[in-house]
Amino acid sequence: MRTINKPFSFEVLAKDRETGARTGRITTAHGDIETPVFMPVGTQGTVKALTQSMLEAMSAQIILGNTYHLYLRPTHTLINQLGGLHKFMAWPHAILTDSGGFQVFSLGALRKLSEEGVAFQSHIDGSRHFLTPETSMEIQAALGSDIVMCFDECTPFPATRDQARTSMELTSRWARRSKAQLRKLHGDGEVAALANLQIVNPTQALFGINQGSMFFDLREQSLNDLVDIGFDGYAIGGLSVGEDKQVMYSVIHHIAPKFPADHPRYLMGVGTPEDIVEAVAQGVDMFDCVMPTRNARNGNLFTSRGRINIKNARYKTDDRPLDEACQCATCQRYSRAYLRHLYMSGEILAAVLSSLHNIRFYLDTMERIRQAIWLGAFKEFHKSFLADLSRGQE
Repeated sequence: MRTINKPFSFEVLAKDRETGARTGRITTAHGDIETPVFMPVGTQGTVKALTQSMLEAMSAQIILGNTYHLYLRPTHTLINQLGGLHKFMAWPHAILTDSGGFQVFSLGALRKLSEEGVAFQSHIDGSRHFLTPETSMEIQAALGSDIVMCFDECTPFPATRDQARTSMELTSRWARRSKAQLRKLHGDGEVAALANLQIVNPTQALFGINQGSMFFDLREQSLNDLVDIGFDGYAIGGLSVGEDKQVMYSVIHHIAPKFPADHPRYLMGVGTPEDIVEAVAQGVDMFDCVMPTRNARNGNLFTSRGRINIKNARYKTDDRPLDEACQCATCQRYSRAYLRHLYMSGEILAAVLSSLHNIRFYLDTMERIRQAIWLGAFKEFHKSFLADLSRGQE
């Protein structure tokens, strides 16, 4: 396991001349991260259908863990006793943990919101729990992730202006409480002891989350609040929750360039390859989404010529690889016909090979984006990338 000896830092290394795209480097205790970066989602301490060795072979730099799920099972206290999430899941590279806010939001009728926090029932066994900014920080400190997310309320969509303002202001108050609690945990051994945890990563960075729904002025007020508090990075939350894609883009275009230029900018839970290149053009550095692995398990595969639904009968006798431009192990060895057979037969290998391809496609896309920015050719890349996706399969 990597020795913890580096504090968190971020530097911008190159900027595209014609857009807001930029490439940089995030330094963490568990390795450097070249940005823009896509972070595979490992909700319960695993990226579904993939081993850690597979992720390393694809040069994954950082993955996500989920506070809500790991708190419920196997519990953050157990993981902490076993040395933290890096050791528990045998992943010596960087980890970001989300706050649990979105998962609690998704529970709907099973949750009850108050100023103090959120009371909810477990989706596993119906047991009752209460999550606050303070407990979210305690859970994430116990896990020992490199990047910690503030506890926030994900504003539902659609929301009225008053609803969005109330939600945004609550998120700002929770952000201040999150920062105060994480500072206490890192700086006061008695506080950590009271929370029954050992601090396995004292170099954790804390990111604030921008909310405000689709209202530009509320997004700006939220950002001003977060900058006033002061964080190591800033995230755009509350998107990809049902709004039209062009509405989502308009919010990103408006608020992302206003984020502090000397801090990493993170777009949470978004999205398709098209969404990512669009957001990179606005200066966003970090992305995550369950789409590559979730779609893979449903037979929906990303390629340089758009998506393939491997269930379609047209692929029954197709001996070509999924994507002739892809160098992943799936495309180098297996045919579309074989992958369709695996999927239609319910074979576990279908999920493994499909997930491997989709994650590799996303990671390769990020590498191409970084190269284009370094070469000062991102605008041309953006145009050609979208054109190739729109051409579709032959």
